[in-house]
Amino acid sequence: MIFFAALAILAGVLVSLSRQINGRLALSTSAMESSFWNHLVGLVFITCVALAVGGLFAGDPAEAPWWAYLGGTVGVVFIAAGSWLIARIGAAQTALLIIAGQMISGVLLDIVMGAPGNLWARILGVGLILAGMWVAQGRKR
Repeated sequence: MIFFAALAILAGVLVSLSRQINGRLALSTSAMESSFWNHLVGLVFITCVALAVGGLFAGDPAEAPWWAYLGGTVGVVFIAAGSWLIARIGAAQTALLIIAGQMISGVLLDIVMGAPGNLWARILGVGLILAGMWVAQGRKR
């Protein structure tokens, strides 16, 4: 379990770093162009890795439902929005809002899917994240 937790934390660090890098690129270009370069470079990278270690075409794409391919569309919107937001509200606020959105949708998906776990603990977790966002905002003048 520790390995999985460490991997998840590393993924979170990489998401934050990616957002910051793309936000910087968006300042020199645009959020759309930054998203374009992010995905093009990512495509080349993952293709090289998959060709080196195998598994690029390991499954049967026809077995997946049509909506399973919408993840790329959602990812493009996420990348472009993050790139645009970082330059305007900062990395910390962008990260907090993204985490809040992930937690809220995660709790809702767990409820809909009937996932085991304590609902009130999840709701408290979302509340604490929202409270952290409020505290991080500081006093507005």
